[in-house]
Amino acid sequence: MRIASLPHGHVYVRHLSDPAGELGVHRLPDPAPAHPVPGAPWWPLVMLDDAWIRQHADEFDLYHLHFGFDQVAPEDLRRIVDTLHEHGKAFVYTVHDLRNPHQVDPATQDAALDVLIPAADELITLTDGAAREIERRWGRAAEVIPHPHLLPLERWHEHPPVRDVPVVGLHVKSMRPNMNPLPVALLLVAAAARGEIGLVLDAHTDVVTPGARHWDGDVVDLLSRAEETPNVRVHVHEIYDDAELEDYLRGLDLSVLTYRFGTHSGWLELCHDLGTRVLAPTVGFYHDQHPGVLAFDWDDAGDPREDQVLAALASLPGSAPWQASAEQRAEQRRRIAAAHERVYRRALAAVAREDGRSG
Repeated sequence: MRIASLPHGHVYVRHLSDPAGELGVHRLPDPAPAHPVPGAPWWPLVMLDDAWIRQHADEFDLYHLHFGFDQVAPEDLRRIVDTLHEHGKAFVYTVHDLRNPHQVDPATQDAALDVLIPAADELITLTDGAAREIERRWGRAAEVIPHPHLLPLERWHEHPPVRDVPVVGLHVKSMRPNMNPLPVALLLVAAAARGEIGLVLDAHTDVVTPGARHWDGDVVDLLSRAEETPNVRVHVHEIYDDAELEDYLRGLDLSVLTYRFGTHSGWLELCHDLGTRVLAPTVGFYHDQHPGVLAFDWDDAGDPREDQVLAALASLPGSAPWQASAEQRAEQRRRIAAAHERVYRRALAAVAREDGRSG
């Protein structure tokens, strides 16, 4: 089976294959975009275009879309799926994001999903909770296939037990729209000042650079005050490459996610590979990804429940690392590869039946 898998270059998609190799599935490499984005050389997606589909229809059997369509209008997505059907191509869509973390207004993602989900021959999602939401909103069944590992299997190392004074990390990244780090950071800075934790606050350079796209004066003020607080380290840097991100997370006992909305988290998956515990809000389906994710709620004012955050911190000292083994992840990946092949065969069979009826 020849799969146009968008984007093939992303590590998530690469790890849908059996680590020992596959005979039945071949995923097409991403065509190089004219103006690639640093850190995502596969974007914008060249294959996400009805003209490309017409020109290359004889090169693939099935079209599998994951993500990367944030800036594609619903009418363009409609043309894409219509072109696939016109050429007798099976269409599979993996619903990663029911709420897009990069978009303030959920209506934008909703309009895209209203095109993609009804048009797909087969749907996949990552958690049972997301599958229930898809069934409720669109009346479609989605195959639940979990997120594969992100850490390369050869780079596995056992994480030590949590320290007596845990090292906690909060990374504001580039302050994408779904993040609400400031009220959580204030609680963590206070806990560090009391000597309960060591705190690492990270931010990308574009957040603290006046005139940069993601500059945020409130974050700058927070980091300036935090630098004067005992047991707090502030680190401002360019976007980490894979190895730097792994080293950063390995050095933490707990990584705190401050998402106001979202669906699933690759950051959480990488933490589970590395053995770093995660504290995440009870939005989306982060807590469906793996058991053992620590939790807090946002209150009606948009602040974290202080008692829940402090209880999570108090539970850390001496606890075991939260880590999947390389063997577990390799075996899971074999199951993930087999599940995708079954979905692909069902989608191809459904299209063949439809072509037979129309013929």
